[in-house]
Amino acid sequence: MKFKIASALLVAAVAGTAFAETPTVVKEPFVSTKSRAEVQAELFAYKQAGVNPWSTSYNQLAGFKSTASRQQVVAEYLGARNEVAAINGEDSGSAYLAQASAQRTRSGPILAGHPVNAQ
Repeated sequence: MKFKIASALLVAAVAGTAFAETPTVVKEPFVSTKSRAEVQAELFAYKQAGVNPWSTSYNQLAGFKSTASRQQVVAEYLGARNEVAAINGEDSGSAYLAQASAQRTRSGPILAGHPVNAQ
């Protein structure tokens, strides 16, 4: 009985151990594309502007100004909504793309095995 308990504990201990991976070692030497002076000048410019693009609180869009009005954006969204829904649909847009392709061709749909330039 003691042997069964001891072996069960041993199996549980061995099964529960985690093996950590070794760290990745990069063997290629780093070659900078900028000189030290260029990097320091860039850092100085960021500090002067009060901007730190590596900060977690950096807002890239703080100075963004849109060229389109709200009504234009809403109209563009509504126009593309059905197409996006169809392409992201269950058939990955196959039916929508086939229908759109058929509407663009004057001679009807292009079927597999039929040359496009056949008369």
